[in-house]
Amino acid sequence: MAFTLPPLPYPSDALEKAIDKLTMEIHHGKHHKAYVDNLNAALQGQDALLNTPVDQLMREINKVPEAARQKVINNGGGHANHTMFWEIMGPKGGGEPSGPLAEAIKSTFTDFANFKAKIKEAGLGRFGSGWAWLVASGGKLSITNTANQDSPLMHGQTPLLGVDVWEHAYYLRYQNRRGDYLDAWWNVVNWDAVAKRFASVK
Repeated sequence: MAFTLPPLPYPSDALEKAIDKLTMEIHHGKHHKAYVDNLNAALQGQDALLNTPVDQLMREINKVPEAARQKVINNGGGHANHTMFWEIMGPKGGGEPSGPLAEAIKSTFTDFANFKAKIKEAGLGRFGSGWAWLVASGGKLSITNTANQDSPLMHGQTPLLGVDVWEHAYYLRYQNRRGDYLDAWWNVVNWDAVAKRFASVK
């Protein structure tokens, strides 16, 4: 069974506090769709891989035939990364996390403000296209960034929160002001969704 583009979990204009409607429509309907289509094309005829959940596919990237592997990294990563991205945002987002996730962030990064600063630093520090991440690995939290559509899953890490810093994610509203986009993005983070991801790796 081929991979499919998941629908947005909210209307395309629901995240206007940070991301405009047109950007959402292009980002989801054009960019994410292209990753899905290209992933299916790269794995055409390989039914076992086409039936593998995308997160598992990225975790087990070395099982993908070498001839197709880079295309799967680019497009499977794009599919996995964006599927998570839509899920961890929402129109009622913003504020701060609570419960075990908040405690883990505080114990790892001192406080929430420092955590946000570190994510921004990771996003600004990624030259060109990529992502800034909060990941879990070995029972510990850390912040990292990756190039292009590389997924932390390929490195044995579980992404809990990720912010897309490709220009197509923010350019229509923010032009070259990536920092302004990263600041505004916190207004749409769905902390309940992030907390569920955190709970699943404990």
